[in-house]
Amino acid sequence: MTQVVLAIDLGGTSADFAFINLDGKILYKENIPSKDFDTANSFVQLVKKRSEQAISSNKLDVKVRAIGIGAPNGNYYRGTIEFAPNLNWKGIIPIADYFKMAFGGTPCFLTNDANAAAIGEGMFGNAQNVKDFIMITLGTGVGSGIVINDRLIYGNDGFAGELGHVIVKDEGRQCGCGRQGCLETYASVTGLKRTVIKLLMDNKFKSELNDISFEELSGKTIYKAAIEGDALALEAYRYTGDILGKALANFVAFSSPNLIILFGGLAQSGELILNPTKKAMEKNLLKIYRGKVPIIMSGLKGNDAAILGAGALAWKEMGVRN
Repeated sequence: MTQVVLAIDLGGTSADFAFINLDGKILYKENIPSKDFDTANSFVQLVKKRSEQAISSNKLDVKVRAIGIGAPNGNYYRGTIEFAPNLNWKGIIPIADYFKMAFGGTPCFLTNDANAAAIGEGMFGNAQNVKDFIMITLGTGVGSGIVINDRLIYGNDGFAGELGHVIVKDEGRQCGCGRQGCLETYASVTGLKRTVIKLLMDNKFKSELNDISFEELSGKTIYKAAIEGDALALEAYRYTGDILGKALANFVAFSSPNLIILFGGLAQSGELILNPTKKAMEKNLLKIYRGKVPIIMSGLKGNDAAILGAGALAWKEMGVRN
């Protein structure tokens, strides 16, 4: 019988669950659209039903050792999802307790999605055997996981390391958190789109993006224009990388990591975002750090990174992997 963990990645539009073995191999994975459940309890019961069906119909000879969950606004200390803006569940949801009860006392562990990605990177990705690193997720927003001396930093209340919400511009762009000028409003896919629109309004560049609305604009559209040499798209990447690099220089100053790892949709732009980010970070680093902190891309497969992170959380908490 194969020892596995049940890994769950919960998002605003859907959730994935998977059975993952100790080597990080996904033995089975399934997606559940949000329309299939409305409450937290109905979600738990649906995962229980679907996972049992998966074991039966696929004749999986597995034993579930623990459950790991990556979720927005997940509080590791309390096992709760707290006031997540992209979920329909309001308030504080004791989701780990719900799963533990539904699965007959099986241990259940929860963290936010960016922290889960960092744990997954440390166990299965490019940060294996690295004790000090920062994981930055550049997607619709900006998330982060900070690992110091092989320990993920949670802080006093479980919400430490919200690097996407450090303010990088005084009186800058409005952020969904209610403040202005957060890194997330500049260094995410959404931030890149906002930069493109701003450059189009300034009318300083001829661009194939001129006739595209904000709603139609996407990271893929901007990437395609940039690799074809569109001057405006290239400037948008340069501007974004400059802001991100300066922020990373500040992050290095407080945690002195061995590595900074980029993950997510914007990171998939490769050298377009990596080169200006590296240049700006090195320029703004304290001299004692210069040339010491590489920025690399995640070693986790994009489609599986989140679920592997949730699985890694469960294995780590069970003490099976360091």
